[in-house]
Amino acid sequence: MEFIHNNNQIAVYTPDYLVVAEVTFPDLDGNTVNVNHTFVDDVLRGQGIAGKLMEELVQELRQSGKKAVLTCTYAIKWFENHPEYADVLVK
Repeated sequence: MEFIHNNNQIAVYTPDYLVVAEVTFPDLDGNTVNVNHTFVDDVLRGQGIAGKLMEELVQELRQSGKKAVLTCTYAIKWFENHPEYADVLVK
């Protein structure tokens, strides 16, 4: 599965470019993003795709040096269950 890193989005597309999974994180300022949406299409649910999106997000945030504020309910729960990634969150 290929994760495509776009500006403020990491997504998985079908061969005809339909989004079947994504996490979006618009900039709040030059150093902070808002993780505001996670989506996985029904055909991919139960395969751990949302968690893999979060791991891709963590890598991107670490590389960019940005921190995240969480407003997406899935992201909030995922980060609660994975405290080893708390270094990318606004304290």
